[in-house]
Amino acid sequence: MPVRKANAQWQGDLKSGKGNMALGSGAYEGQFSYKTRFEEGNGTNPEELLGAAHAGCFSMQFSAMLAADGHTPDSIQTEAKVHFSLDDTPTITQIDLICHGKVPGIDEETFRQTANKAKDACPVSRLFKGAEITLTAALDG
Repeated sequence: MPVRKANAQWQGDLKSGKGNMALGSGAYEGQFSYKTRFEEGNGTNPEELLGAAHAGCFSMQFSAMLAADGHTPDSIQTEAKVHFSLDDTPTITQIDLICHGKVPGIDEETFRQTANKAKDACPVSRLFKGAEITLTAALDG
């Protein structure tokens, strides 16, 4: 069973601190801060990365399901809009997946039905329905 890794480091308090996130594969590394997460600033944020993961996962799942039904797609493009509520306890409240596809020989209804099945089958969608999260914490030095 593959285990994927990512790392994050944060320095300082919430508002004036800064951080860096990196994928274990080395494919991405970027800065994040209070401004990039709660306002508008240069860099990324956890919600944006979750959106990218969800869009990518859904696109792959949808493509696989279409191909299994004999409708190999030319392309599937998915945008994920991650709604981040800034109430008392910041919370991801919703993710909107907006998908456009070029799939020869398929009708609109079949496309939409398969898209809904893919949304439910996508591993990232299933994660957001609830998953066990474990924690190991150790204080250094």
